Amino acid sequence: MIPTATILLLGSGELGKEFVISCQRLGCRVIACDSYDEAPAMQVAHAREVFDMLDGEKLRAVVEKHRPDHIVPEIEAIRTEMLVELEAENWHVVPTARATRLTMNRDAIRDLAATELGLKTSAYRYAESFEELRAAADAVGFPLVVKPVMSSSGKGQSTVRNAEELEAAWEDACKGMRGDRQRVIAEAFVDFDYEITLLTVRHAAGVSFCAPIGHRQEGGDYRESWQPAAMHDVALDKAQHMAAEVVDALGGYGLFGVEFFVKGKEVIFSELSPRPHDTGMVTLVSQNLSEFDLHARAILGLPIPPIHARPSASAVLLAEQAAEHFAIEGLEQAMFAPPGAHVDVRIFGKPVTRPNRRMGVALASAPGEGTMRAREIASDAASKLWIRYDD
Repeated sequence: MIPTATILLLGSGELGKEFVISCQRLGCRVIACDSYDEAPAMQVAHAREVFDMLDGEKLRAVVEKHRPDHIVPEIEAIRTEMLVELEAENWHVVPTARATRLTMNRDAIRDLAATELGLKTSAYRYAESFEELRAAADAVGFPLVVKPVMSSSGKGQSTVRNAEELEAAWEDACKGMRGDRQRVIAEAFVDFDYEITLLTVRHAAGVSFCAPIGHRQEGGDYRESWQPAAMHDVALDKAQHMAAEVVDALGGYGLFGVEFFVKGKEVIFSELSPRPHDTGMVTLVSQNLSEFDLHARAILGLPIPPIHARPSASAVLLAEQAAEHFAIEGLEQAMFAPPGAHVDVRIFGKPVTRPNRRMGVALASAPGEGTMRAREIASDAASKLWIRYDD
C-alpha cells in the first residue's frame, strides 16, 4: 500500500505513541525517533531511528534518509536551527519551523505573547547566572516561580518564597534543563483560582477549540486532568481569543496546547506547546476525536468536525524508583467500572522506570454524573495499579 503520507516523528514518548496510532489509522507511514531505543512510539511505528536530536547533522541525515512529507516534533530537545534550515529547503515542519523554535524555548514564546501580541502574562525576567537570578528576583518580587527556559514535564521548576531559597532553585533548574542553554525564567507567582489547557486546532478551515481541560500539578508536572473544566463564559471567551491570536501568529496547521491561569473572569497566558499536551490524555475517552486524531487531521489537511466532550478525567501512574526489570499489575481491578461509567487504562511501555516517571494513565468518563465523579473514578482506578520491581 502506498501511504497517504510519510511522517518523521521527533520524540517517541507516550504522546507520540498515541499520535502514531492516529496517523496509521489514516494510512500514514511513521518513522519514530528518540535518543533511546524501545521508546513507546517506536513500539507501534513502521520504523525507528535512535540518535541525539540536538545533533543537527544527524537530524539532517535522518530526514534525507526517509524523505518525509511531514516532520513532526514531539519533544523540546531538538536542534531547531536545523529545522529552520530544512524548512528553507522545502521540507514541511509541523506546524512551522519558526513555531517549533519559538515554543521549544519559554523565553521566546513568552516574548511573543507578552511583547509582540500584548497578551496578559505574569511579570517575568530572565537569568543566565545565579547573580542574574538574584537581580531578577529583586525586580519581580517574592514569591516567584523559577523554570529552565527549556525543559519538560515540570523538570527544574520550583516556587521560591524568599531569597534563601534562590540558590537551591537555580541548582534545581540547571539540573532539569534540556538542550544546551543555561537560562531560566523567573516569573511572579500568580494567585489563580485554577489553571486550564485549551487545546486549539489550527487547520485549513480556521481555528477550532476543544472544551477547556482542568488539571492538577505537583512539582510542575501533571497528575490528573479533567474535561470539561467549569469556566465563566467571559473567561472562556478571553482564553479562546488569546489562543487564536497566538496560534495565528505562529502559523501552520496542527493542534496546540495553550495553558492559562484563571482568576474569576481574568485570564493570564502561561505557556504553549505546538503539539498534543500531556493533560490532553483525557481526550482519549472524553472527545469524539482525541487530541491525537485532531493533530493528525490538521497536519494532513483533513476536515475538522465539531468537537464534543463528555465529563471525563485522567489520573497518572508514577514510578517510585529506578528499575530495568519491573511489571505493572492491577489492571483487572483498575478497569472495573461502576454502573454508568467507563474506565480504560493506557500502559505506556517505557523500557525503564525512574522516580516520578509517568508509566501509565487511568481514564474514566461519567456522562451522567459530571467531571467530579469522573475524577473520583479515574483516581480510584489509578490507585489500583502498581509497579512490581524485580531489580
